[in-house]
Amino acid sequence: MSAADIHHPGVGRRSDASIREALGGAVDALAAAGVEDPRLDAEVLLCEATGWGRADLATDPGRGVPPPAARRFGEMVRRRLRREPVAYIVGRKGFRHIELAVDRRVLVPRPETELLVELALELRPRRLLDVGTGSGAIALAVAHELPECEVTATDTSAAALQVARANAERLGLAERVRFVQGSSPGEGTDGTGRGFDLVLANLPYISEAEWGSLRPEVTEWEPREALLAGPDGLDAIRAAIPAMSELAPALALEVGQGQAETVSTMLRDARFGAVETRRDLAGIERVVVGRREAG
Repeated sequence: MSAADIHHPGVGRRSDASIREALGGAVDALAAAGVEDPRLDAEVLLCEATGWGRADLATDPGRGVPPPAARRFGEMVRRRLRREPVAYIVGRKGFRHIELAVDRRVLVPRPETELLVELALELRPRRLLDVGTGSGAIALAVAHELPECEVTATDTSAAALQVARANAERLGLAERVRFVQGSSPGEGTDGTGRGFDLVLANLPYISEAEWGSLRPEVTEWEPREALLAGPDGLDAIRAAIPAMSELAPALALEVGQGQAETVSTMLRDARFGAVETRRDLAGIERVVVGRREAG
C-alpha cells in the first residue's frame, strides 16, 4: 500500500496488502501530514483494525491483512490524517492501571496527570474530591488503587460526566465514586461543604497566547472549555482556589509550564502554610500542593 493509496477513497480494499505494505503506506502518509509519531500511531491503528498485537506485526511482516481489517485500517488512518487523536479513534486510553473510554466530550488523559494520583497514594485520604473530573481518570484511578477512600468527582460539563459515569460502571467502580455536576461537591460530611481530606484539581490552564501554538490534535478536537483559561491561563484556577481551600486541609492542582510560582502564591494567600511543587518526567513543575499545618 503506497502513501497515495492512503488518500484514495478505496484505501484498505486491497486483498493482497501485507502488514509491511500497510504500515509503510500509513507511516509515509502520517509523516507527511505532520503527525508526531507516525510509526507508533500506524501500529496502534493496525492492531485495533486486525485484533493483532504489536508483536504480531513485528514477527510476521509479510502476513496479509484481511480485506475487512484493511478497510477498517484505511478509515482509521484517514481520521488520523485529519489529526484526530488516536485515543478518540480507538475510543479508549490507558491511565495508570485502568483503561478509560474517551471521545470528544472529554480530554485525552495525560501521563503528567498521574502525579495527582500519586499524591493521593502518598497521603492516603479517607475522603477525596476530584474537581474537573472529565473522563473520570483521577477519581477512578484513586478509587481503584485506594479501595478504602471515598471519592467524589465534579465537573461543570454534563457531557463529560456521562463519560465518567459510564467508565465507572464499566470498571465496577460506580458504587465507589459519587459524581456531581457543577463546580461544588455539595455538602460534606459535616453539613458545611467540608469534610474532605484532599482536593485534587485538573482545571483548564492554557493561555490564549499559547492556543495557536498547540498541535491540531488539541485545538481542533479536544473540548476547548476544558483547556483554555483566559489571557494567562489561570482564570479557572484563580476562581476555584478560594472555594476549594475551604473544603480540605490539602489541595493539589495540575498547572502549565511556568505557572507553578504564581499558583504557589495563590495557595499561600489562601492560608496554606506549606506549599510545594512536583515535577513531571520532563522536569516541568506540574503539580502545586498546599497543606495546612495540623492544629
